[in-house]
Amino acid sequence: MDQAIVIVAAGRGQRAGGPTPKQWQPIAGKPVARWTLEAFAPRGRLVMVIHPDDRAMAQTVCSGLDVALVDGGATRTASVRAGLEALASDPPQTVLIHDVARPCTPSAVIDAVEQGLTSAHAAAPALPVTDALWTGADGMVTGTRDRTGLFRAQTPQGFRFDAILAAHRAHDGDAADDVAVARAAGLAVVIVPGDERNMKITGPDDFNRAARLLETRMDVRLGNGYDVHRFGPGAHVTLCGVEVPHDRGLLGHSDADVGMHAVTDALYGAMAEGDIGRHFPPSDPQWKGADSAIFLRHACDLLRARGFMISNVDVTLVCERPKIGPHAEKMMQKMSEIMQITTDRVSIKATTSEQLGFTGREEGIAALATATLVQP
Repeated sequence: MDQAIVIVAAGRGQRAGGPTPKQWQPIAGKPVARWTLEAFAPRGRLVMVIHPDDRAMAQTVCSGLDVALVDGGATRTASVRAGLEALASDPPQTVLIHDVARPCTPSAVIDAVEQGLTSAHAAAPALPVTDALWTGADGMVTGTRDRTGLFRAQTPQGFRFDAILAAHRAHDGDAADDVAVARAAGLAVVIVPGDERNMKITGPDDFNRAARLLETRMDVRLGNGYDVHRFGPGAHVTLCGVEVPHDRGLLGHSDADVGMHAVTDALYGAMAEGDIGRHFPPSDPQWKGADSAIFLRHACDLLRARGFMISNVDVTLVCERPKIGPHAEKMMQKMSEIMQITTDRVSIKATTSEQLGFTGREEGIAALATATLVQP
């Protein structure tokens, strides 16, 4: 499905304390909003609804990501509607609406909401209430309440876009959340499993708890890639997606992009998924002369489907010529676009072999790559 994500970040977060609203405060090395955006970036188009005064901070936090910034309203409901209206001219099929202050959302929760939307107009995660419920006054218990059928609501809350946009347009006043807006419009909402880790940062103590979750829950994978291609006739070589003028070309079944091949193998390796040859056999004629970006995108799609994000990629090209330095920045930009990560997470550098070996004799080019994957 074509999907968009509306991140609600227009609140002031005064109960959390600090010099800025909580969504812009750092946690485990990044602003809260950055953690949230990165968790949802592989899931669809991103819209973040912000307070007009926060635009400069928001632009900094969104650096390198494709995020549409929309000014919010006086209430959460008004802010959500502003985000939905921003999508109305090019509507997605589904939309996830998420609180920016939930940076620890596990991938499984998002998966459950998306799965719920395959058979319903609305789906939202929740946890059943398990503690006893009291009423009280003046510091004293005045009674109890039955907890049967009670749930603690979480986000993201997912909807068929046309249905929730119509519900918001018809709704008058504020609401507890978007499920309340949907139900007021007569939409049935499927409950999917929430997660205790999907906490919302509200007070100062919550920052420490969220930081511990973000720092300890990650599955970190490391992969290595190595590739070699020999020189042959040609007027350029393709390295990391960039055509570099040279008096020879590189020979290979595809476009012989030795740098991109090494990175692709590093990503497959981190997932224990073999190498390019397993997924795109050189014996298959359809891959003759193929753009290596096809292979890299496949590896990226696979890792995201398994809940991983690319933390960083480091590439070393080994050759005497051509000179890589003048083209390295363009290569980093190209690779970051294909992998959908920021350029500060892509390192491309070169070295010679001091005229030793096949690279020293200028018979070909070698590439080594290391990739780090993280699964929140």
